[in-house]
Amino acid sequence: MAEKPQPVQVLYCGVCGLPAEYCEFGPDFEKCKPWLIQNAPDLYPEFLKESNGTETDKVSHKLQSTSISEGSSTSKPEEVKRLPGGKIKKKDKQEIIIEKVTRNKRKSITTIKGLELFGVKLSDASKKLGKKFATGASLVKGPTEKEQIDVQGDIAYDIVEFITKTWPDVPESAIFFIEDGKKVPAA
Repeated sequence: MAEKPQPVQVLYCGVCGLPAEYCEFGPDFEKCKPWLIQNAPDLYPEFLKESNGTETDKVSHKLQSTSISEGSSTSKPEEVKRLPGGKIKKKDKQEIIIEKVTRNKRKSITTIKGLELFGVKLSDASKKLGKKFATGASLVKGPTEKEQIDVQGDIAYDIVEFITKTWPDVPESAIFFIEDGKKVPAA
């Protein structure tokens, strides 16, 4: 009879929480190096040759000197928001995107995205748009999970003037149309 297979023992990094073999693909690989040299020297032997202890001492000293319990009045640098996989989240550009979508060959919907970036309350904006153009206007969650305003009909011809008059904080240079998949400035 064959021997019963034993489960594989996985060593997880104490810094980033990934399996030690995958630390190099994580967001904090530089911080993981001292831990890997100490706890898993067989996985990354090139670190032992490179550092000879000097670089790891510097990194570990930096990590120890920046502890959470320090209550000093020095200003902290802004934390960068990181997404899974170590990607950095970009700030949204302050721009309004107006797109006309045709449905049922004759009907169209005008979509307005990015109005909230200028401090405009979207529920109030949809009411004003509906009254001004005598049509239905509603708040809808778009494909990117951000709220946008959908207005029935093709109102793209007057919308730029209405937005700049109603909300003076919105510059005309920040308004763009989507035409044939390309972003075109409204001005």
